Amino acid sequence: MHTVAIPMLHADAAFRAAARGLLAAQIPPEDVLWQFDTGGTDLFAGPAATAAPGNATVPRAYVELMGTVVWHCDPERFARLYALLWRLPRTAGLMTDRGDPALAKLRAMEKAVRRDRHKMTAFVRFREIDSTPARRRFAAWFEPSHYITEMTAPFFATRFGDMDWIIQTPHLTAHFIDGKISFGDGVTNPPLPDDATEDLWRTYYANIFNPARLKVKAMQAEMPKKYWKNLPEASLIPGLIADAESRARAMQDAAPTLPPLRTDRVMATLPHPATPDALNACTRCPLYRDATQAVPGEGPNDARLMIVGEQPGDLEDLAGRPFVGPAGQLFDRIATEAGLDRGAAYVTNAVKHFKFTPRGKRRIHQRPDRSEIEACTWWLDAERDRIKPKLILAMGATAMQALTGDGKAVMKRRGTVESMGDGTPVFITVHPSYLLRVPDHIRAAETESFRQDLAAAAALLEAIVADEKGPRQTGTAPS
Repeated sequence: MHTVAIPMLHADAAFRAAARGLLAAQIPPEDVLWQFDTGGTDLFAGPAATAAPGNATVPRAYVELMGTVVWHCDPERFARLYALLWRLPRTAGLMTDRGDPALAKLRAMEKAVRRDRHKMTAFVRFREIDSTPARRRFAAWFEPSHYITEMTAPFFATRFGDMDWIIQTPHLTAHFIDGKISFGDGVTNPPLPDDATEDLWRTYYANIFNPARLKVKAMQAEMPKKYWKNLPEASLIPGLIADAESRARAMQDAAPTLPPLRTDRVMATLPHPATPDALNACTRCPLYRDATQAVPGEGPNDARLMIVGEQPGDLEDLAGRPFVGPAGQLFDRIATEAGLDRGAAYVTNAVKHFKFTPRGKRRIHQRPDRSEIEACTWWLDAERDRIKPKLILAMGATAMQALTGDGKAVMKRRGTVESMGDGTPVFITVHPSYLLRVPDHIRAAETESFRQDLAAAAALLEAIVADEKGPRQTGTAPS
């Protein structure tokens, strides 16, 4: 049995030398006991293996993997690396085999080390300990999850090359003095002096904190709580989170309710909103880059009903008109059966450009994401302001998202009426393209449900119009 001790410092070079010798001597992994020596003892504590000429070539992918994994804290990392190295000449394509459990484990360890290194570069906080006319001196304390101090020190040497610094960790201490890196033993949490600039940093952090964009889980994913105790701004975080809702509400209340006077002058120079010229000049989201053209709504400017779908399809993108493809033709047929006159309605989409993925000669429809829907809401609001409909028919999740702010639970909410902020009623139903995708055995039932939704919307519109006209006057006209 060969016992190999890898030292703390320069562990990558030590492992390469040891592995090269063992491989040249054809010593199998099961005959090697690897140890991590933090005290700096001899490289080989047992029988030594000497390198022989003509060693096998090692793939670059393995060298890169090894150069990262050696810094992992798993005590089995060296054994795992050597076992993989032993298999390389015996297993073709091993480094590209995603299904190999041993390689998958090492890849996960590699990812963990890289993530830990990223966290160290992000969360080390230096405090000034001395200042001279030539070079200022700083110190920092950090608790990494893995043995990454040596591999990360060059980053700080490049980033802070104009000052002397010390980074102390439980495993190793990195010194950068007069432009040269050296290493010493690790220490426990040292007492560092107070730094006046930390108060300034806390003030800055508190002022750039945006309560309206607070996402606690996302914040903790990037800055896990294990690092908070060593960050000066961490003491502010609980309070900022607790006050976020009230501060966001105060920001909304303080927001201006009227546009500035210059808005009217700017808008007067623009084409009328939702016209083809204005839409085709829109670059609010990236969809304009691939679409043939923007597709505006169409219908009477005094329409009492506005029908809102998702986005133009392939045929609509080519024709420049909404609802002329298969879904639009199906809608026309069912709407006629339900007593809903499309010709009297204003028909448009929540998103004005066709979003698709090319597949050969075909363009496959892709659902718009939240940012694309929000970018197009400006155009939809302009259409609503011009048409001033009495009722809006929202068909599908995208239309629901654009009109109500919530595109979830379409099937649960279909057939119901919700209100927009200005009081305009919104009748919710599915998009007709849904009927083209459902299995054959339920298509008839779903089509009938859609027809009933349209009939209910038509009846609701008639009732709204009747209520606005008021009760009819009865009686005998004077002779």
